[in-house]
Amino acid sequence: MTHSSSSSFDAPSPQPSWPRALWQRCRTLWLLKLAGNTVATLGFFPLYFWVMHHAGPAWVLPLTAVDRLIAFWPAMLPVYLTLWAYIALPVLLARDRRELNTIAIGCAVMTAIALAVFWWMPTAIPNFTIDAVPGSSLHFLKTFDAAGNAFPSLHVSFSVFACMVLARQLREAGAPGWLRLLNLAWAVAIVYSTMAVRQHVLIDVLGGLGLGLALGFALCERPSAALAPVAARAA
Repeated sequence: MTHSSSSSFDAPSPQPSWPRALWQRCRTLWLLKLAGNTVATLGFFPLYFWVMHHAGPAWVLPLTAVDRLIAFWPAMLPVYLTLWAYIALPVLLARDRRELNTIAIGCAVMTAIALAVFWWMPTAIPNFTIDAVPGSSLHFLKTFDAAGNAFPSLHVSFSVFACMVLARQLREAGAPGWLRLLNLAWAVAIVYSTMAVRQHVLIDVLGGLGLGLALGFALCERPSAALAPVAARAA
């Protein structure tokens, strides 16, 4: 009688739990991620404000019925400001250098396209009458980030792009549905906040949406090579 010997191919290795999978992603290249994200963020603002202050006269975007329906809601300002934490998450969860480069290319291309539009076709939102208390966060935002560089909304395009990258990362890590829904809700809240705090109107929100979707589908929604367990055939 012959006895079959056990093999390492009899059963696939158990996949790590989703918290462990996400933690492994966070640990990978963490120093490069921290340095790259910091340099990119600090380098973005001088370019953004230089274009805002040196582009030609801006065309004031018209209001739509949707803009008139959305009430001014200053309580959404903290949500608006969370963009900078939100767009850092896909960088933190990049599983390798290749994915990190893809995210960097996407953000760079979005920024370059938007800055080119800001320069060659300057736009601004209408001058909303807002009673912001001097010294408040909202007053600082309205003073620091003027009404220019409106179309397309980079706030929206970065949110949409980050949402698509995160959706894929969470799916690959086996994250539960509630966490993936939270990702979508966060992005939707940021997009809504851009109009609720009167930083953008519907036209430039739609422009940012289109830009974010285009880069997201082009760079982040292509099928990836997944490691599938190989079933061994008996000789």
